[in-house]
Amino acid sequence: MAQRKHYLFVCINRRPPENPKGSCAGRGSIPIHAALKAEIAARGLAKLEVRACTSSCLDACWAGPNIAVEPDGYFYGRVTLADVPEIVQALAEGRRVERLVLPPEDFEETTARPGLPLVEESSAAQARSGQPKAEG
Repeated sequence: MAQRKHYLFVCINRRPPENPKGSCAGRGSIPIHAALKAEIAARGLAKLEVRACTSSCLDACWAGPNIAVEPDGYFYGRVTLADVPEIVQALAEGRRVERLVLPPEDFEETTARPGLPLVEESSAAQARSGQPKAEG
């Protein structure tokens, strides 16, 4: 297998829902990783261009789900399933999705922008309200 041009390290670290840092898995990173792998394969990029790998904590939990893009040296944050096609398209075109790139202040919890809600919190709130759980 040839070395790819890009590696996406998707944090799938999980903490208990009551942990104030939250976690990428708690915000949906596991299905994001699966969707990235599927999108990369569907576009024929898996053999030579891009590989999506799982990662443990990338130390910006409050801005997750996080993806480290290597060897390019930048991080995506607050990634959702809806962002996956755009991320893969950008890699195919040799560019970044600038709106998802974490700025320096997002690497410090005290200066970071607000994070995404935990998936477990969203599901629990929907269950309490009687709304059906969103499919995805």
